[in-house]
Amino acid sequence: MFLFNVLDTLLQVYVYIVIIRALISWFNPDPRNQLYRLLNDITEPVLVRIRRMLPDMGGIDLSPIVLILVIQFLIRGMLLRILFL
Repeated sequence: MFLFNVLDTLLQVYVYIVIIRALISWFNPDPRNQLYRLLNDITEPVLVRIRRMLPDMGGIDLSPIVLILVIQFLIRGMLLRILFL
């Protein structure tokens, strides 16, 4: 159960990082900004893989939403497995 709690916390922190990055991207951030670069470095490797699977939406990036949904399903799936083992 301890391992689940640690993993759950890490995934929730990652979800917040994805949300913050998505919100910052609405304001045309300076690519030299260290905070933006850090958030980009943490999230872009995962988001780029999701973008490759999604159809072109005409400039609308749905990859953060898809990533958050996948993380939430992973957390719930792990919890169900732990509870019913």
